[in-house]
Amino acid sequence: MERTNDESNKQPVILPPMIRIAYCTPSLHIPGGVERVLTTKANYLAENGNYDIYILLTDGKGKPPCYTLSPKVKIIQLNIDFEELWELPLWKKVPVYLKKQRIYRRKLSAALSHLKPDITVSLLRREINFITSLKDGSKKIGELHVNRKNYRNFEKDESNFVKELFAKLWMKSLVRHLKKLDKFVVLSEEDRVNWSELQNVKVISNPLPFQSGTFSDLNNKRITAAGRYTYQKGFDLLLEAWSKVCDQHPDWELHIYGKGDKTAYQVLAGKLKLKNLFLENATPDMFCKYRESSIFVSSSRFEGFGMVIAEAMTCGVPAVSFACPCGPKDIIRDGEDGLLVENGKTEELAEKINYLIENKQIRKEMGKKARINVQRFAEDVIMQQWIQLFNNLLNGTEQ
Repeated sequence: MERTNDESNKQPVILPPMIRIAYCTPSLHIPGGVERVLTTKANYLAENGNYDIYILLTDGKGKPPCYTLSPKVKIIQLNIDFEELWELPLWKKVPVYLKKQRIYRRKLSAALSHLKPDITVSLLRREINFITSLKDGSKKIGELHVNRKNYRNFEKDESNFVKELFAKLWMKSLVRHLKKLDKFVVLSEEDRVNWSELQNVKVISNPLPFQSGTFSDLNNKRITAAGRYTYQKGFDLLLEAWSKVCDQHPDWELHIYGKGDKTAYQVLAGKLKLKNLFLENATPDMFCKYRESSIFVSSSRFEGFGMVIAEAMTCGVPAVSFACPCGPKDIIRDGEDGLLVENGKTEELAEKINYLIENKQIRKEMGKKARINVQRFAEDVIMQQWIQLFNNLLNGTEQ
């Protein structure tokens, strides 16, 4: 049978070359923001494009990922076991750490040389000290999930000379390594200006892992907060603020969801004689809890981004948050889709909570704008920024 002109003129479909990306991170078995965001990004790339995705782990041997990974994402376990260091006495930690670091460098170098990725992404853990010197041919990206001030911070509010000296020396070394990266990605414009000595900084926010199809009607007399029970999250400050709210509005409840030791907060709640306070465990279905709420509160002393704020907003819940470094000021448009409070000011935090409790129509208007405005962090939007960065680096057009 003779072919028609149309058939003979058809051009073969040429697929773009597969882009191989290797992510370096400690583990995926522990529930946390970094683990969830990495899982979201890896799944998106593996399922939506011509990407071959690998995640290289140092810890968590034999433990399944906490969040569901696409079967197209490949895991490589290097079995370094840095977690072992936490169980060792101080005098043993340094020599064991140095030995493990040498092993890690050797194994990671071998793995990357074998994989030959186009791009290697470090989540800026132990490999940052040597990753730019590995000769595997890949472009090197570092991504930071906290802000500069609190990177590798022990989350204490006290300091001393030795700690400050060590921190300065360590930061000087870190900056030297960061300068060698092809690109250094931070989560907020606020944090970008903190790295003024670097010329390779780019801002890409975290993607929302979930788009809510249903929203809170903002009628429930319930306020929600979420995060680990740690100094960083500032739940002690939130309880102080709640002590000024619960007496004025005894029909409202505050529910805090999180992982960790709640003892100190239970003691503080008793001391303050708080009413209608519920210190809950972490839940895998926070979005259900957001939709049961009318106000979300973030009392963090510092953040890398503040994903829980954006998550609540996607459910149509307005947020009241300390304007802490870094993230909340990038997420909340103050007075439009939520309210910002001077960092650490519990009196003002209580006032802003009371304001939203007492002004239902304003609360609903803010909630409606919140679910619209937060779409700038939608998965498709953020991942297109990553894809553009990858393409620009490989094409040599990234500024």
